[in-house]
Amino acid sequence: MTTVESPAHPTLHVTLPAQSADGPVDGVALVVLDRHEVLNALDFALIEALTDALEGLDREPACRAIVITGAGDRAFAAGADVPELAVQTPTTLTVDDTFHRWERIKRIRKPLIAAVRGYALGGGCELAMLCDMIVAGEDAQFGQPEIKLGVMPGAGGTQRLTRAVGKARAMEMVLTGRNIAAHEAEAYGLVTSVVAAEATVPAALELAARIAAMPPVAVIAAKAAVNRAEELSLEAGLEFERRNFYLLFDTEDQKEGMAAFAEKRRPTWKGR
Repeated sequence: MTTVESPAHPTLHVTLPAQSADGPVDGVALVVLDRHEVLNALDFALIEALTDALEGLDREPACRAIVITGAGDRAFAAGADVPELAVQTPTTLTVDDTFHRWERIKRIRKPLIAAVRGYALGGGCELAMLCDMIVAGEDAQFGQPEIKLGVMPGAGGTQRLTRAVGKARAMEMVLTGRNIAAHEAEAYGLVTSVVAAEATVPAALELAARIAAMPPVAVIAAKAAVNRAEELSLEAGLEFERRNFYLLFDTEDQKEGMAAFAEKRRPTWKGR
C-alpha cells in the first residue's frame, strides 16, 4: 500500500497491484479518493495529490491500467470544495493556476477507468469524464450543477460533456443543473457499463485486468489514437492512427503477438 498524505485532509490511497476478492490484480492500480465526510469533494490539495499519484503510476512499468474510485458508497466525488472556491478571485485562480492539473491528468498515457458509485457531480463528473472509461453502479448520479452556485463548469464540463452526450443534452444539463442516473447516462453514451452497485469496483478492476493483459505499448498507442478522434479532423486522425500502427511494427510485442497467433499459443508480452 502506498499512501499520499494531504495536509489537513484525509489521504489518497494508491494500491499496486490492486486487491480483489480473488487476490492481487496484476498490472492494475487502484486509486481511492478519501474525503468521505464531505462526499470526497475535490479540494485543491486532493487534486494535487491525485495528479502526482497518477503521474507516478504512469512512469511505473508494473502499472498497466488504473482504476479511480471514491471512498464509501455515497459518492465518487460530489464536486469541488465549495468553501475553498467561494473565496477565490480571478487573480488567485490565474496566479495559482491549480486547474492546469486537470490537463495533466488528461495526458496520462495509461488507461484510466472511473468506478462510480453515488454522486459524480461538478468536478467529480469532470474527473470521471477525464477517464477513458466509466463503470457506473446502479446508484450513480452524474451532473454539472455549477449553475446553481452562480458559476459554470470550469474543469472541462461544458466541453467533455458535449462531446459525450451531444449539444442538446449537455446544454440542458449544464443550464438547469439536472443530474442524470446511471442508466440514463449509459443510454446517452456517457458511461461504459452499468452494474449492480456493490459490483462497481470489482467490475472496474476486471475491465482493467483485461486491458492490463494486452501488449502495453500497443495499448498506449491505441488510447492516444482514440483520444485524437475527438480533437482532429478525420483526415488528420487517420494519419495519426496510421503512424502509430506503423510504429508498432518496430516493437518486440508485435513480433511476439503475430508469432503466437501463427503458432496457436498464448503470447508473452514484454512491453517493448
